[in-house]
Amino acid sequence: DATLAQVKTAKLNLIDLAGSERGAVTQNRGIRLVEGANINRSLLALGNCINALSGKTEATFVPYRDSKLTRLLKDSLGGNCNTVMITTVSPSHTSFEESINTLKYASRAKKIKN
Repeated sequence: DATLAQVKTAKLNLIDLAGSERGAVTQNRGIRLVEGANINRSLLALGNCINALSGKTEATFVPYRDSKLTRLLKDSLGGNCNTVMITTVSPSHTSFEESINTLKYASRAKKIKN
């Protein structure tokens, strides 16, 4: 009797979202400014996917193809996966607005229904 071996596979995505990059606050110029704009574009695309998956919008289409980041996270966001989002906030009053926005972003991600 030949026994069949069962093989399980897993996929692990670790992605540092790097936070929003505000050009005026960071005073970045040139390549760094372009890099910050690309980070913001990816975060916006991820936010659109999160909104569509959490039922916040009436959209039935999830725009995974809008950025490389959302294409990488497609299985984690809308698939049969366990996903953890770790957020970091600052206790400083100078970072209050960014901390609130980060918590709102994470709260929307928590509402994703697959």
